[in-house]
Amino acid sequence: MTTIVEGVSSVTVHVRDLQKSRNFYRDVLGLREIAFQEDRGRLVFALPGIPTVLAMHVQGPGEGGREPGTVTGVVFTSSDVGAACAEFRRRGGTVTMDPVTVPGWGITRAVIADPDGNEFVLATPTP
Repeated sequence: MTTIVEGVSSVTVHVRDLQKSRNFYRDVLGLREIAFQEDRGRLVFALPGIPTVLAMHVQGPGEGGREPGTVTGVVFTSSDVGAACAEFRRRGGTVTMDPVTVPGWGITRAVIADPDGNEFVLATPTP
């Protein structure tokens, strides 16, 4: 049988303002920038502990994919979601759902948003 999915090389998010996103992902979220191509409207960040990267670019006319501000469901892990949210807020980030413990799952999760409204889940690793 042929394997369809063999890995994830990147997660791409469409954004409206590349410089505002650059400041957010680098200074607020704390990711390490590995590429910035202003002339192409592209920006890439390393994700800690994995080879997958988080890429973003300004969506071109007629380009498919989700509109800026409509991404949700990407889950980042944090060993202390409450402390991570407090630090995220201190750096100027927006928490759209405060930390909650999910009954029966044994995880705590919260939701954060970038300047465009793209949402990311912060969750403790699954036990």
